[in-house]
Amino acid sequence: MNATIAMITARGLLGRRRIWLLVPLPLMLIGLAILARAFGPAPAEWGEGIIGGLGFTAVLPVIALIVGTGVLGSEIDDGTITHILAKPLPRSEIILTKLGVATGVTGLFAGVPLFLVGLIAGEQALAFALVVGAVIGALAYCSLFLLISVVTRRPVLVGLAYVVLWEGTLGNILSGTQKLSIQQYVQAIVDWLAPTELLHGNVSVPLSCVMAGVFIIASTAYAIQRLRTLSVAGETG
Repeated sequence: MNATIAMITARGLLGRRRIWLLVPLPLMLIGLAILARAFGPAPAEWGEGIIGGLGFTAVLPVIALIVGTGVLGSEIDDGTITHILAKPLPRSEIILTKLGVATGVTGLFAGVPLFLVGLIAGEQALAFALVVGAVIGALAYCSLFLLISVVTRRPVLVGLAYVVLWEGTLGNILSGTQKLSIQQYVQAIVDWLAPTELLHGNVSVPLSCVMAGVFIIASTAYAIQRLRTLSVAGETG
């Protein structure tokens, strides 16, 4: 981690207008949980729909998409990335620092509301498990979206295609696609950490742990390699 890059990245990310896009979804998640609890149904009746159907299907991946593509993609778009690449810094240090910032911001904006929803449902163990799941999911999603921001000029569009088409549409139609779904990995891990009627994983826990690790390591390694190629192009131009 490079403290200077981390500070610049966090300031640039939190100082942009896009940061306000991170607020409505978490508030909606908490608000729906409060309403559901207030109207009397048992948490078992609404928990999976709100936590899995909204929290892990929309809130976590969308926040990760906004943050993960923003920590590096905006610098590539406006050309300021050349100032960072001109410094004698290992490309791995740049990627890992930006990934750390993206994971921290995503984990905060997604993990806190999920924790509160767990408490509203009266499941303290689940609340803490949701935080763990949010951090793991944030790391996996952000590593993927950070890679996408390096390899394409339309990272948000490509990221949305993964979240909406692959995880959302195909994930509900073809069960085999769930084995390549970060959302399913997170749900399986949370269900394993705090077994409850509110959330059910559709992928085995060992496979979820292994595949989440594969997503994180492979995406990060390839992003580092692509940034090295990008630096050469920038330096020779």
